[in-house]
Amino acid sequence: MSKDEDPHNPIPSVCVHARALSEQAMESDLCEAVQQFGKVRDVIAFPRKRQALIEFESIDAAKSCVAYCKDGNSIFVAGQPALFNFSTSKSIVREVEEEGKPNVVLLMTVINPQYTINVEVIHKISGPYGQVHRIVIFKKNGVQAMVEYDSLESAQRARAALNGADIYSGCCTLKIEYAKPTKLNVLKNDLDSWDYTKGGNSPSRGNSAPLLSQPGFNPQASRAPNGGPPSLYGGYEDYNGYGGMVPGGVANPGAVCLVYNLNMDKMNCDKLFNLFCLYGNVVRVKFLRSKEGSAMVQLGDSISAERAISCLNGVNFFGMRLKVAPSKQFNLNEEPNPYDLSDGTKSFQDFTTNRNNRFTRPESSSKNRAVGPSKLLHFFNAPPKFPQKDINEIFEKAIGKAPVKITEFPSKTERSLTGLAEFDSVTEGVEALVMANHTPIDVDGVKNPFIFKLCFTKEVEG
Repeated sequence: MSKDEDPHNPIPSVCVHARALSEQAMESDLCEAVQQFGKVRDVIAFPRKRQALIEFESIDAAKSCVAYCKDGNSIFVAGQPALFNFSTSKSIVREVEEEGKPNVVLLMTVINPQYTINVEVIHKISGPYGQVHRIVIFKKNGVQAMVEYDSLESAQRARAALNGADIYSGCCTLKIEYAKPTKLNVLKNDLDSWDYTKGGNSPSRGNSAPLLSQPGFNPQASRAPNGGPPSLYGGYEDYNGYGGMVPGGVANPGAVCLVYNLNMDKMNCDKLFNLFCLYGNVVRVKFLRSKEGSAMVQLGDSISAERAISCLNGVNFFGMRLKVAPSKQFNLNEEPNPYDLSDGTKSFQDFTTNRNNRFTRPESSSKNRAVGPSKLLHFFNAPPKFPQKDINEIFEKAIGKAPVKITEFPSKTERSLTGLAEFDSVTEGVEALVMANHTPIDVDGVKNPFIFKLCFTKEVEG
């Protein structure tokens, strides 16, 4: 800002300052709220300050947003009216996105804590992302907890997966930052602190009741259908036990993923389906008009979403580093007027009845393992005796490169061909899977084409 500029009436710029936001407002909420004015280049939220910066792609879009508010209209963000004006910043500097230096210790603030939060609750939600060394809970600003992980990678994985999620359905929302201490000091093991490096289990360990069913439920009476697990962030949903929502079931908290940094010259709804279907049934995919390279993916349940976030967040492909995080939305609504993507396909697609979903039956679900991106792809459902040169051709058409090695597995039934396709790098493996998964292969004399299927693997199968 120049010395002559009035901070209360800054000159127009592509950067808009939002104030009076709800603490629960996420970056996706801001994108959705202002998409009517034009494309958004970047958004950065400061939940503690209840403020955010929004950088539009054009000055006209920013002017339209500010003018709309000055005319007495309200822009609602996450259900609450917010104030918008031009920012004294001329662009968003991404280095200020993190409010703390990456650290093995996370600070968890529990917003709207309607139920008791103790070390067992925190350990239950933190444990899937890495080995927890210590937990300390304190009542400073409402309810807060510090969680110390074994490594920075575990802490980063947990922060990406849990920030903005609800511990229980509709309440106990997590806001997660990097803490300043690099190690926690635990004086005694009790309901508010625990040192897991000294042996012993935390309180109530061994209780057969699911920890994260909402207090007041009868855990034995509220068992999920088919013996399935509860939703991580709430009570039991209409869950089929295999990683998919029962048809007609209610919305499942924690099942929607936010996906950022997509190469839009390569990606569309089908390509995202090809990647996310490895971790659970894909319900809907929607690209965001207001923020280029961003989309939302609804999976069948929160467990599937957690798998996808854990495996895909941070992966590099098509020159971009993918960011996958949980969304506050329970589900993606039908989009009546989707826009056209650059390849001519629509920005919204419903995959509820797609036959390529892999977790619809227990026998098919049991064959799917949650494996992160790899340079080694397992292919299956190719025509029997399908020549290797034709397999190479599928990948050459998809990404312009054939695998460095193909290994075929002996067939017991000769109904289809399976094997491994190895690429030079993990990046090439991801690109090959995204572009070639579910390629139809026509065979003379066969009415329906074979659907060539791929998944990641880290060891020789079969």
